[in-house]
Amino acid sequence: MLLFLDIDGTLIPFGAPADRPYPVYGTSPTPWAPLLTRIDPALGPRLGALRCDLVWATTWMDDANACVAPWLGLPPLPVVEWPDEDEPSALLHWKTRPLVAWAGERPFIWLDDELTEADRAWVAAHHHRPALLHRVNHEFGLTDRDFTVLEEWLAAQR
Repeated sequence: MLLFLDIDGTLIPFGAPADRPYPVYGTSPTPWAPLLTRIDPALGPRLGALRCDLVWATTWMDDANACVAPWLGLPPLPVVEWPDEDEPSALLHWKTRPLVAWAGERPFIWLDDELTEADRAWVAAHHHRPALLHRVNHEFGLTDRDFTVLEEWLAAQR
């Protein structure tokens, strides 16, 4: 089982009201990624416990392995290489087609804060294996509630 993992809005929460500051987990090891400290390092073991093949599905590309993976205590993960151009679509997320192609015949989970019903419908029509497209609330990033959904879906697949 693949688990495609976005970073911004999924691991790094953003956009909450100013009266609700984010927790800070340590000091960023790199000055160009100051929001890294919003990622709870405890998410790494929780993601690993899902027993999925984790794959970065983010515009961070290889920087995800340089900064985020060590922060979470994860090994370097495969990185989806995005095509230079994708067929534009007013409805589909630009990641949808490349992720389905990357998954091939494997079942997958996609965690992102920008998923829509159009993405779910397209995946259901074009990917004939189980797939869970789970939208994470960008204000909070991954939460206990999200992990409950993932764990229940994975248990139903096994």
